[in-house]
Amino acid sequence: MKPLFSLLLLACSLSASAQTDDFYPAFSKINADVQQNSKAYPRLKEATETIGHRLTGSANGARAEEYAYKLLKSYGYDVKYQPFEVESWSRISNKVQVGADAKHLQEVSSVALAHSPVKASVSAELVDMGNGLEADYQQGAGKVKGKIALVYLGVLPGSAKGTASLHRSEKTAIAIKNGAIGIIIINTVKNGVLLTGTASVTGKLIPIPAVCIGLEDGMKIKEALKSGPQYASLEMTNFSGMIKARNVVATLKGTEFPNEKIVVGGHLDSWDLATGAIDNGIGSFAVMDMARSFKALNLKTKRTVEFILFMGEEQGLLGSKAYVEQAMKAKKLDQVKFMLNYDMTNDPKGFSTSRAEMKDLFTSWGAQIAKLDTGFKNTFNAGAGLHSDHQPFMLEGVPTGGGAGGKLPNNSGQFYHSNGDSFKLVDEQGLKNTVRYSAMLTYALANTPVIPVQIQGDAELKAFLQQNNLETPLKIAGEWKWKD
Repeated sequence: MKPLFSLLLLACSLSASAQTDDFYPAFSKINADVQQNSKAYPRLKEATETIGHRLTGSANGARAEEYAYKLLKSYGYDVKYQPFEVESWSRISNKVQVGADAKHLQEVSSVALAHSPVKASVSAELVDMGNGLEADYQQGAGKVKGKIALVYLGVLPGSAKGTASLHRSEKTAIAIKNGAIGIIIINTVKNGVLLTGTASVTGKLIPIPAVCIGLEDGMKIKEALKSGPQYASLEMTNFSGMIKARNVVATLKGTEFPNEKIVVGGHLDSWDLATGAIDNGIGSFAVMDMARSFKALNLKTKRTVEFILFMGEEQGLLGSKAYVEQAMKAKKLDQVKFMLNYDMTNDPKGFSTSRAEMKDLFTSWGAQIAKLDTGFKNTFNAGAGLHSDHQPFMLEGVPTGGGAGGKLPNNSGQFYHSNGDSFKLVDEQGLKNTVRYSAMLTYALANTPVIPVQIQGDAELKAFLQQNNLETPLKIAGEWKWKD
């Protein structure tokens, strides 16, 4: 039998651990403000019409940085630019030809993938490498060396159950490792939609030309290869050079723990084929409108909140990498207690995080949100992935998260990185939902007395990445820092 004093201590401890933060009054204010006063939709419309695309390193990219700076300044923030150097890349010319006769080829509609060489002209036999995974090259050991690889962007119908895909840059890295002198990637979207994006895992130039072709053309070529050899010619010129880009950082200083930070980020840059309204206008302009709401309501936070518009995401997470590198150099990365990332987030139904230990807090806050709007389903996802601005933070052990369970509006997923990514795809209420739910999550993280997760130590981080099946893609990218 325990002494009475011990029982009282245990009861107090259990009571404290079960205590739920009461943020309902603040959530109600955020909800009303965003529903009535959100500027995310009209500001994004204005930016797509007056700036256009937001390619890092271009004049448009610089205008986008200035637009975000002035907008956040107008909301009353302490705003700063965080400059960094980036190897800017852009297309100049590109021509792809394919046919059964190496001397008489027919042109195929295509787009060069980023970080292809400044100048390239290769002609060779075309080899179907299926899904472009290591297993595909092992089955056809050596047959792609000195030739051009034909690779499907995702996972081909009829592939073995459980076949996991890789990013286009990782598939390109595998082709390079196996001796290919060029790579043609088949998009997965119907009606000839062409996808752009980087084919480099590092954000640096790759040694071979990489292009994307449409689904119909790609599958026709795959079928032709069953009957005999096919040949391809890839010719292109591109620009690549070091330029300066700038993250835009707006700071709301904490009242009790000013040296503890909640980073709320989204990438402002886009590719140049369209205006990037979905990727990532809806994420970056949601971040700016969260910032607006905090100031409009004069919300106070115990922890410092940094609202950040990253540049260079599309060219290799360059802006977020610069932020992390600069914070590490200043020995201040440990100040970042949580990083929330908004990349193509729309109408979330719950929250996601890299740290399963956050479930109780996230769902307790979500339950309060659901009282305001039954459309919020309070779902919870725990796990980890790559290829967005949370990655540099996560790879240093920082807890990350964001929205979960939402769907892109107006069937816009098929226009990812394409010339169809325009403002007409944006849904105003879906964008408002991203702003209000995410502003509530930000407020809660910035004000809860204790965040129950810390930056992971080396051994814990390694195990975490392995559990989430990230060792292989990180090794391909050269970002796996463990040698054993």
